[in-house]
Amino acid sequence: MKKIMIASDIHGSAYYCRKMLERFHEEQADMLVLLGDILYHGPRNDLPQEYAPKEVIALLNPLREKILCVRGNCDTEVDQMVLDFNVLAEVCHMYVNDRHLVLAHGHKLDEKNTPALADGDYLICGHTHIPCCETRDGYIYINPGSVSIPKMDSPHSYMIFSDHFYWKDMDGNIYKTQD
Repeated sequence: MKKIMIASDIHGSAYYCRKMLERFHEEQADMLVLLGDILYHGPRNDLPQEYAPKEVIALLNPLREKILCVRGNCDTEVDQMVLDFNVLAEVCHMYVNDRHLVLAHGHKLDEKNTPALADGDYLICGHTHIPCCETRDGYIYINPGSVSIPKMDSPHSYMIFSDHFYWKDMDGNIYKTQD
């Protein structure tokens, strides 16, 4: 059974990228899925703690073989020039542990503009910075929250997927599980 870490919205924070990678190694995950907004903080967000995109690049590139990433609204072709893994895919489909996961950042495909989903499929998006798990019209919408800039009083967070989805804070504490 594969174990996948899913994270979103690093926004150039070297501090939270280091914490995320510490958790990745502690979790002994097989793969790291990043749901976009890797290097740039965006015009609507304050600078995150230790904003250092070049350091984020240096931290992530050595893991290129374990990273699957989709493009966020703050990711550009310039980012692709410095990152050794693809950051420009708008959507990704994965079949893991007999489940169909559709991955997108959430600024184009989201719970209001869904791709073709079958009953029981998962739409997994970042973008809002708010953790979520809701069943909608037969599919399950999930958001891991944000690594560096959480909103709505949520913790800095990521998800683990193995047999279920688990939301964890950056200390590795489970604070939510898939019902």
